[in-house]
Amino acid sequence: MQEIVQKYYGETLTSSTDLQTNACCTDGVLPEYVKPLLAKVHSEVLNRYYGCGLVLPQLLDGLTVLDLGCGVGRDVYVLSQLVGEQGQVIGVDMTKEQLAVARRYEDYHRQAFGYAKSNARFLHGDIERLHELELVDASIDVIVSNCVINLVPDKAAVLREAWRVLKSGGELYFSDVYSDRRIPAVLARDPVLYGECLGGALYWNDFLQLARRCGFIDPRLMDDQPVTIGNAQLAERTGNIRFYSATYRLFKLDNLEPACEDHGQSAVYRGTIPHHPHLFILDKHHAIEAGRQFPVCGNTLRMLHDTRFREHFDFYGNFDRHFGIFPGCGMGLPFDDGAIAISGKAGGGCC
Repeated sequence: MQEIVQKYYGETLTSSTDLQTNACCTDGVLPEYVKPLLAKVHSEVLNRYYGCGLVLPQLLDGLTVLDLGCGVGRDVYVLSQLVGEQGQVIGVDMTKEQLAVARRYEDYHRQAFGYAKSNARFLHGDIERLHELELVDASIDVIVSNCVINLVPDKAAVLREAWRVLKSGGELYFSDVYSDRRIPAVLARDPVLYGECLGGALYWNDFLQLARRCGFIDPRLMDDQPVTIGNAQLAERTGNIRFYSATYRLFKLDNLEPACEDHGQSAVYRGTIPHHPHLFILDKHHAIEAGRQFPVCGNTLRMLHDTRFREHFDFYGNFDRHFGIFPGCGMGLPFDDGAIAISGKAGGGCC
């Protein structure tokens, strides 16, 4: 499978227009503050982008960010502007042809960003074996990845390595392609379906269980959208399987519970995170308006209190009392076409 991926992305694809589905080009609506950042990225880097989401979590200034499967470096160069000159972005990819493009424009972007020296570097290697690249334990603040983990046969190894290199309170924030059922082996082995990010897609519930086994107890869905297959032959082969591009955030926190437990706690967002003065979106079910008391479960409180977000919130309550589980914490296909519920509106609050 590695050879298939390297050939597909190193030789078969020359730009995003060569893709036969939209699985690897579903960016969604770009926030306004991102557009001028993208405008500074070289056109060749933009044209060879194969991502399936927006992997730009909030509050990155001064942090060390690792991009797993960075390709030609589009996200790296956007993130390098968000972390600032004092931060650092490390891109890892196994395809030499793509890394060659990324490295070709290092100095171009340094000058475009006005930095004295580049804060981006690129490493050639496998994202399942970060230890071979001398990425040490607890050295990374945030990991991002954009439509790459589905291409890796050993997905558990990627998650284990992510847990290892993340600092406590750090997060894995990534977009990928998922399916509503397990992919039959005959389709999983198809080189075109695999290269198009469909053959290696995880059944969403298998992903959630895998993430929990690797230490990420409470995966949080950020957003999702259906994948369309423009090639009639591929659509015929995949039949009734539904695919989704989805973004998850997974926090490295040791004290999370398996479910959303109600301890009578709440949080108030101060409105102080850059580019987000009115609303902080933790995940698809937690859109927290500035200045409004927002009921949270114990896990959500820890995701806000025990991470880089702490100073931007006021917290109320503790873990002394327990009121049972929050309503609505059931199972089922998590993806839909609905909007995020605002705190205080219908569907607000935890879960």
